[in-house]
Amino acid sequence: MYTHHNKEFDVRISEKPTLTVYEAAAYTGIGIEKLVKISEEPGTDLVIFVGKKRLFKRKKLEEFLETHDSA
Repeated sequence: MYTHHNKEFDVRISEKPTLTVYEAAAYTGIGIEKLVKISEEPGTDLVIFVGKKRLFKRKKLEEFLETHDSA
């Protein structure tokens, strides 16, 4: 459940285009510290930053998991 300007939104993680590091950890089962390390690898396009907020692109994260044997 999300609130924005006194309006509540119920959006499933699997439907969101971007995920916070906490949501990404819950979604993938990968620890927060490991996700941060993965996102800092040179050339990665898994994240976008909104100020200091790190948002994982959900589809790119899913593709990453499908193409890598270990994280």
